Formats: sequence, C-alpha cells, structure tokens
Amino acid sequence: MEQLVLLPGFLCDSAVWRHQLTGLSDLAQITVADYGPSDSLGAMAERVLAATTGPFAVAGHSMGGRVVLEIYRRAPDRVRGLGLFNTGCKPKPVGETGDREAAGRYALLEIAKTAGMRAMGLTWLPPMVHPDRMSDTVLVEEILAMFGRKTPAIQAAQINALLGRPDAVEVVQSIHCPSLLLSGAQDGFSGPDVHAEMAAWIPGSQLAIIENSGHMAPMEQPADVTAAMRRWLNEITQ
Repeated sequence: MEQLVLLPGFLCDSAVWRHQLTGLSDLAQITVADYGPSDSLGAMAERVLAATTGPFAVAGHSMGGRVVLEIYRRAPDRVRGLGLFNTGCKPKPVGETGDREAAGRYALLEIAKTAGMRAMGLTWLPPMVHPDRMSDTVLVEEILAMFGRKTPAIQAAQINALLGRPDAVEVVQSIHCPSLLLSGAQDGFSGPDVHAEMAAWIPGSQLAIIENSGHMAPMEQPADVTAAMRRWLNEITQ
C-alpha cells in the first residue's frame, strides 16, 4: 500500500485532511505531519523527512505545499508523487507588496497575543473561504477550533517560515513524478492561474480546479478534493 504523507498549512492540523484520511484509506497508509516549533520551510521539510522512511507520496495544503517543494528539493528520489494544493512557489515579493504581506501577518499575530487565537481566526477567516461558506457554522467552528489548538508562539514561527520562503520555481520545473495541482476556483490567495502555471511546468501533471471553494479547499469541498486525490494516487500506483 502506498505511503502518503499529508502536510497541513499555516496554523492547521489533521482536521484539514479529515475527509481524505478516511476517503483514501483503501489506497494509502496515511500520516499527517506536525511541524513542531520549526520556523523555516526547510526545517519543516527536514522534520518530515526524518519522520518518514523509504519512498512516499506527499501532498501539502497552502504552506504545506511549500514544504512539499522543500522536501522535493532535498530528496527527489524519495518522492513517488506530489500534490500542491492552494499554494505557490515564488518568494515573498520585494518592496511595498511584500511589506504589506508582512504587516498583515504581524497584525494577526498581535490579535492572537492580545485577544486569543479564536479572535485572530475570526478576523482572518472571511477572505479565506468562499463567501457562501461563512454561514456554515459547522465548517467555521471546525476551522476556528483548529486555529485554537495552536499558540501565538507557533504562529510567530510559521510567519517567519512564510516570510522567508525560498524561490522554488526551479524546483517545480524539475519535478518528474505524478503531480496534482489543486486550487479553489475562488481562492483569492493562491488561485487557479498560479496552479495552471505550475502545472504547465510539470510534464503530465493533473490540474484540478475545485468549484465553490476558496483557500481551504480540502475542508470546503472535501469530496471533490478526495476524488481528485484518488485519481492522482491511482496514477502513482499503476
């Protein structure tokens, strides 16, 4: 059975992958990575590699997708297939755009420190999901509870990792294993165009655009994401 490692995004945990953990259990032996206190994408990648033996398939959501690329940078021969979901491969922009990103991330951290992780999540969540889903109390509470399991210290470490993200364009262009590029159709952070560009760089890759979904596609439209992952895993195991 295929070994599959799933990598959560910023302030996320296994809850992101709840549907996939059960929906793909017949195809793969699945584990979800924990980055611990790591404050760089490289350190996160090294932690995953150290916790995993032999070859494996790996998929990452958001920040986790960037960790996937750092894993591939370090150990391409161990990666049987990879998935990049709601993510990107380019470094933080220089100048005003990058400064705005950093300021926004640190403003959220200040809310977490002064008012708690749930208050931070309530501020951050609306642009993260499809507008129609903010009225889905079950989904919203599941995401807020996930953020609440983290701490401002972990948030600060992961901010450092994201702001220091390396340029991984050449890594994407070097990929030669079965690959799935997946984005929410309404993802305002890392949308379909970003994933179409990456897919064009990877020969034979699959591109899945999930309708009625924002940045949290594995939780917003879990059945569609699981179906796309099933097609990808079937390609790996052929």
